Amino acid sequence: MQRRTFAKTVATLAVAAFVAAPAWAQWKPTKPINLIVPWAAGGSTDQVTRVTAAEIEKVLGQKIVVVNQPGASGSIGTKNAFDAPRDGYTWAAGAAQDLGVYQVLGMLNASVKDWHLFHNVANVAVVGVNPSTPYQNMTQLLDAMKARPGEIKVATAGVTSSGHNAMEAIARATGIKYRHVTYDGGNPAVVATVSGETDVTPQLAVEQAEMIRGKRIRPLATVGDRALEIEGFGVIEPITKTIPGFKSPPNYFGIFIPKGVPAEVVATMEKIWSSTIANNEALKKYAASRGALFAPSYGEAAQAAAFPAVQANAWLLHSGGKTKVSPDTVGIPKP
Repeated sequence: MQRRTFAKTVATLAVAAFVAAPAWAQWKPTKPINLIVPWAAGGSTDQVTRVTAAEIEKVLGQKIVVVNQPGASGSIGTKNAFDAPRDGYTWAAGAAQDLGVYQVLGMLNASVKDWHLFHNVANVAVVGVNPSTPYQNMTQLLDAMKARPGEIKVATAGVTSSGHNAMEAIARATGIKYRHVTYDGGNPAVVATVSGETDVTPQLAVEQAEMIRGKRIRPLATVGDRALEIEGFGVIEPITKTIPGFKSPPNYFGIFIPKGVPAEVVATMEKIWSSTIANNEALKKYAASRGALFAPSYGEAAQAAAFPAVQANAWLLHSGGKTKVSPDTVGIPKP
């Protein structure tokens, strides 16, 4: 349902990128490529990155080593990739919206425009609760949070993570308060809710899908204005049925290469995206089974697709007093 609707938007954004491959010189890496995942193993970034890396390896004929470097809301691993020699052998992975807020948070002096973006999927956050909790729908959860401000424990992958952004947006829209419990990745946050260590997790559908199918997490709503279908479970209704007018831009994930690497590296990756990733069956299967949206793009199309979430994320953090500088001073106007 959501994937079909979303496909029209993706096609519009990416058409320029996929019409024709650019003139390019084939890059043939002579050693393994390090691909830094700045979050813990098993989370949304780790999952889709490993699927994507395996597909790229088939074309490049070289090993891509996925390295998990969690910490500081993903900024440590991302900074390591940004600071590495610009020879094309060190990449980062993650959510594009994070690249746009590290600068305003004072974590990394680089903006989203300092990276070559190669999106593979867009992800949707879902409010999920431990089945032993009494909450059967969003209204009941929000009523409880209003009645017991700051008591209900919410697990996320940390400040700037998709889950935290989702919960902060809900809090801004409803006035509720919650107890924020952070973990080094979406998977640990979901596990904490499954175990009963926390009550709620608003992490991404891809991180909750297996637990939702296994009835170890009860999904209450997608954090957005569209329903989401998870294979083997069914449809999760949007939070707009409870909070009319609520909006949350799609969160694009992918592989990011710092600008300044040799031109043939970028050209080769663009060719791979247009010829291999654009219709990749392994990624389509991943998206369908995990509740993600298959949304490959690169270049200007990828930048345009990611920026609404960058804006929303940066200004949400700024309004909460968490930024070091105002987003508009680093090229992020208020949406």
